[in-house]
Amino acid sequence: MPGAAAARRRELRLAAGVSLCYLACAAVVMMRLWRAPASSIVTGNPNDADQFAWYLRYGASAVAHLRLPSLVTGAMNAPQGINVMANPSMLLPAVVLAPLTLLAGPQVSLTVLMTLGFAGSAAAMFWVLRRWEAAAGPAAFGGLVYGFCPALTQSAIGHYDLQFAVLPPLIADAFFRLLTGRYQRGPARCGARLGLLATAQLFIAEELLLEVCAGLIVAGVTLAASRPRAVRARVREVTAGLAAGLAVTALIAGPVLWTQFLGPLHGSGSPYSPDFFKNDLAGFVQPSSSEWIHTGSSAAFAGRFQGGPAEYLAYLGGSALVVSLMLAVRFWRLLAVRVSAVVFAVLSVLSLGGTLLLGGHGHSWLKLPWYWVQTLPVLGSAMPDRFSIVADCAVAALLALGLDAWLRRAPKSAVWFVPALALAVALPLIPRPLPATSVEPLPAGWRQAFAALHLPAGASVLVVPIPTGTLTQAMRWQAGTGTPASLYGGYFIGPAWNGQVYVGGNGLPAAGQYLNQLWAQSAGVTIGSQPVRPVPSSAQLLAAIATWRPAAVVVVTAVHSALGELLTALLGPPSTVNGAVLGWRLVR
Repeated sequence: MPGAAAARRRELRLAAGVSLCYLACAAVVMMRLWRAPASSIVTGNPNDADQFAWYLRYGASAVAHLRLPSLVTGAMNAPQGINVMANPSMLLPAVVLAPLTLLAGPQVSLTVLMTLGFAGSAAAMFWVLRRWEAAAGPAAFGGLVYGFCPALTQSAIGHYDLQFAVLPPLIADAFFRLLTGRYQRGPARCGARLGLLATAQLFIAEELLLEVCAGLIVAGVTLAASRPRAVRARVREVTAGLAAGLAVTALIAGPVLWTQFLGPLHGSGSPYSPDFFKNDLAGFVQPSSSEWIHTGSSAAFAGRFQGGPAEYLAYLGGSALVVSLMLAVRFWRLLAVRVSAVVFAVLSVLSLGGTLLLGGHGHSWLKLPWYWVQTLPVLGSAMPDRFSIVADCAVAALLALGLDAWLRRAPKSAVWFVPALALAVALPLIPRPLPATSVEPLPAGWRQAFAALHLPAGASVLVVPIPTGTLTQAMRWQAGTGTPASLYGGYFIGPAWNGQVYVGGNGLPAAGQYLNQLWAQSAGVTIGSQPVRPVPSSAQLLAAIATWRPAAVVVVTAVHSALGELLTALLGPPSTVNGAVLGWRLVR
């Protein structure tokens, strides 16, 4: 119909215009990184940034060889390797951005990904709200609240997988369309779309998918309790749709999940202390320095947060909480508002962890709902504070739908109150441009040293400093150049000797720790670990190197440093000296 086609074109133009505005906002937030996109990261979490750069290079290298990335690889932690899906590997973005990574480097790809994370998350929320018939103004406002919420701006501090939160609103849209019957081509097709979106999220941030599923379960229960007859009438269609979604996910991701949980190098448990990464209740109203409007005391409070800046996800501001409560009470009879309010409330409680943290002080006597599930398989690996991302998605929907209902029902003389409420919510949430710092620069002579060593393809190299969770420079250098093909050590989650997973698996042996300490002394770097005692003997160092069986040893240090002289005494004169890089070829 001509009228319907014209309406679709108008809607597309509106969506394009709003999305461009979101992209402009994202560019402002990212402006300091875009001054040098290949070498800038957000200040505050360089180790995670180096880790994600490594995974983008890993995916791009696989695509360059016309294959998908392996799910178990020895490219890190040689010779044992790592289980890639047990780590935040972002396989889907790594593959999609592979051409850009190969052309401009992984940090450019991460900068692009983060920019799209802000703008895309906002645009996805706007699109979903419009599909559920919210007016353009409230829908655009809801997109802004979600796409630039503090949970995402704080996640931008090194947590690229969580900051790219584009799919949760789309997953929720497909789920609610299946539950309510608002689909056009049958429940199986709607369920298949839900399965595809969930599978895509699995390959971006698996933990975020878990938290989205928790939100959808809460939403489904709320919907069923609110409209029991309507839900009972739709049991067959919903079951068919969910079965189709599960079938799609099982077909695509089944072997991947089997490898993660039952395949090589799988482990059990969580590498993190339970009930540590959780929201502080006071954090909901204490802005960090990432927001334009904050105080010195609130910034100091956020700076003392036990989980660190990247996990300070609770903040929403007092005005957003008050307005959300007011809209929830005023329009409780509207099902969409009620569901959004319940999801926000439940996930916010879950984000507080197993026991209460208030004002930086723990109250272990008060057991919260998460306490009873935090040791269960799979759930025990989740960090409860990250429920805030999905909770903020729900509160953005609540605000948009509530303000839309107010506009539709209020007399003309009271319409002015809607933008006033929106402004009161938005002002405390406006983020400052993200602070930027430079990545670890490539050592002078790095490429030349590897070229001079003439190593066979796929050779494993012992690089000093040996990478760990807190010493990731070598991973950044490898990510930037693609060499060497395989590293000893690394920043990864893997099983130790007892099957329990830890950051770094079994960790470095004493010989590796000692080499890192010598490197840190020569480089003037503090690594925070205790000195190795007793100091390994020459025989023990040689035995450790023999156990690793590297094709070469490459060290970023001066010839006459303590580390350079030690390795020269052990291995003989370097095979190559290029700038700040010494190399010993050990293979014949």
